[in-house]
Amino acid sequence: MILAPLLGTALIVAVATDPLTDLTATPRPSAQERAAATEPLVRSATECIVHAVIADPRYAAAGPNARLGDLIVDSMPVCLAPVRAMIAAYDQYYGEGTGEAFFMGPYLDVLPKAVVAGARNTRQ
Repeated sequence: MILAPLLGTALIVAVATDPLTDLTATPRPSAQERAAATEPLVRSATECIVHAVIADPRYAAAGPNARLGDLIVDSMPVCLAPVRAMIAAYDQYYGEGTGEAFFMGPYLDVLPKAVVAGARNTRQ
């Protein structure tokens, strides 16, 4: 018997105080705005890695047959600033931890192909 009025009162208080809406919060950017903000940083990090890989004498000696994984790993100290900026932007626009998840997952999955394509475009 007491449960119904108590539940009703709790619902009224919750709706009246609206704890789920923060009126002072800035609106979240749209998916298109977030992509537009992070894409230049992804491009910058990728270009840095491409340049570092193709500048490596091991790549010059072996060409596309070089061990790209090793060359990419060895390029990281040179490209640390743009890679960190990319990760930080993902954390800022998509939520804490998303930058590292993006870097360790989808980004590294396509990076070898991007390096090969970037090297091919640089030589032309």
